Amino acid sequence: MSKIKKNLSDADMLVGWKEAISFESDVYKEDPDRVQTPTRAKDKPETKSFLSSFLTPELEEKIGKALLDLKLELYKKGTVDFTLKVSRDNERVIIQAVPVKEKKQTGKQPS
Repeated sequence: MSKIKKNLSDADMLVGWKEAISFESDVYKEDPDRVQTPTRAKDKPETKSFLSSFLTPELEEKIGKALLDLKLELYKKGTVDFTLKVSRDNERVIIQAVPVKEKKQTGKQPS
C-alpha cells in the first residue's frame, strides 16, 4: 500500500479517477469522463420451482391472506411459536398450525 501524499490540491488528488455510473449519478449525463460499470445481466429469468409453478398469483394471495388470518388468530390465543403441517386427504390439502414444543433442559439449573 502506498503512502498518502500530503499538501495536494483537490484536483491533484482526483487525477485519473473516474466516477462510476449509478442510479444517483446517472442524471449528470454531460460528463463524458465517467465510466459505466456493467450491471449483471440476468441470463435466466426468475423461475419458480416446479412444485409451486401451478399456483397463480391470485391463489398465492388467497393462501397468504388465510395464513395471515390464522397467524393473527393464534397470536390472540397466545400461541406465538408454531409450525405449519401440510397433509393431503384425498382431494383436500390441509394446512395445520402445530404449536412448537419447547425442549426440556437437562442438567443442573442455575441457582
